[in-house]
Amino acid sequence: MIVERAYAHVYDPDPDAWPWIVPGVRQFLAEGLRFRAPVTFLVGENGSGKSTLVEALAEGFGLDSYGGSADWKYATSRGKSVLGERVRFDAGPRGRRMIGSRAARKGFFLRAETALDALERESLDPDSRSHGEGFLAAFREKFTVPGLYVLDEPEAALSFASCLELLGHLDQLVKAGGQVVCATHSPLLTALPGADIVQLGKGGMERVRWADLELVDHWRRYLADPQAYLRHILG
Repeated sequence: MIVERAYAHVYDPDPDAWPWIVPGVRQFLAEGLRFRAPVTFLVGENGSGKSTLVEALAEGFGLDSYGGSADWKYATSRGKSVLGERVRFDAGPRGRRMIGSRAARKGFFLRAETALDALERESLDPDSRSHGEGFLAAFREKFTVPGLYVLDEPEAALSFASCLELLGHLDQLVKAGGQVVCATHSPLLTALPGADIVQLGKGGMERVRWADLELVDHWRRYLADPQAYLRHILG
């Protein structure tokens, strides 16, 4: 494992201010997050805090919040998030070297909102290919060496087949010694064998089996009977 536990200390956070108002973030402050497997998925509804946490983890490790590989210094003038600047890690030997030295640091932060600019900076020429192909090029060319790889909803630009390809890349990456933390809404990605799944919601963070995930249950029900959902939505 590159990192074994993440945590943050904030003196007297305002419980009515973002992001401390989010139950999952409050639990992270109180308990931290221990990583039990080389791949950790964070799942939950919009606003549950999963993207806030993965961004903070990337920033705490020294990855640019704008996205891109650890080889780059910060490309954006934006400072770290209020949570990201406070994140610390309990790390394994390789992780301690990476956290302590930018030259030794390896990894990548991929976020859907800024992916095109980040991929252009990585010389992956996103303008010459589709959004999804740009993502796949990053997975093929940049997800190759042991390090910390943080993904924020990578499925946003990917087809079903491309999501399957991503799973193959993640499997090879962790077999080579890498570690992945991924925020996602995808029941396909979260089915990766051996992955640890943390669901965020009104009760904070809880570890959940894939078969018991709310998103898996909803997809099963919807695919079995779309009208059971649509009749409540469509006029």
